Amino acid sequence: MTTGWQEVADGVLVRRHPGLDLNCGLVVGDGACLVVDTRSDLGEAADLAAAVRAVTTQPWTVVNTHAHYDHCFGNAAFRPAPIWGSRRSAAVLRDTGERQRSDRVAELRATGDAEGAARVAAVPLDPPDRLVDDIAVLDVGGREVVLRFLGRGHTDHDLVVEVETERDGTVLFAGDLVEEGAPSAFEDAWPAEWPATLGRLHALARGPVVPGHGAVVDAAYVGAQRAELLAVVAALRQGRPETGPYPEATMRIAASRPG
Repeated sequence: MTTGWQEVADGVLVRRHPGLDLNCGLVVGDGACLVVDTRSDLGEAADLAAAVRAVTTQPWTVVNTHAHYDHCFGNAAFRPAPIWGSRRSAAVLRDTGERQRSDRVAELRATGDAEGAARVAAVPLDPPDRLVDDIAVLDVGGREVVLRFLGRGHTDHDLVVEVETERDGTVLFAGDLVEEGAPSAFEDAWPAEWPATLGRLHALARGPVVPGHGAVVDAAYVGAQRAELLAVVAALRQGRPETGPYPEATMRIAASRPG
């Protein structure tokens, strides 16, 4: 069961899922729509697709914000539609998809979710086929949607989806560059570059900001998260990873750095 669609601006909706507190997006145009991220497996993706069809029957295009399993393993359910992503995201999904699958299957089995593990095990890995280097402009039924790579942060290939609206300002789908309700995830992050990337995102924020997980936020929240990440970087540079807002994360990063 999901929490349904929340309209955050005219024709721009967010669906927040209890599993992983994940957000997916929908932009509705005249004769077309855009789906942002596709969930973790084909069953979850089919549920998302049905929810989209409850809003619009128009053809869809898909965008992946990045190549982590919870944002893109459902891609095949939306084919033969074009799927956009950063150029690096396609390579990362090809290179790490099987490892991500194995890790997720092990997590689900450990929690006793054999059915979920089986769904993830059966997912066909389907990388984006419309690739973005720096910026791409899409026409979604007469609505301009801009895809931007703003720099490395949560990954080395995070893509931001920018939707201008007449009434509600600019909506930004930030993927996991922004997290609400839980600490930012650092597993394959670039912590020293993440604050600068968030600074560029902050400069674009003139309305709702949709994080990859959690409640919809705003520019002030992005600025506050940037400040927290700057504290993480400062703790690392001072050799005191136990300090800062995310001590466990900074210690993990420090331990993994080359000597």
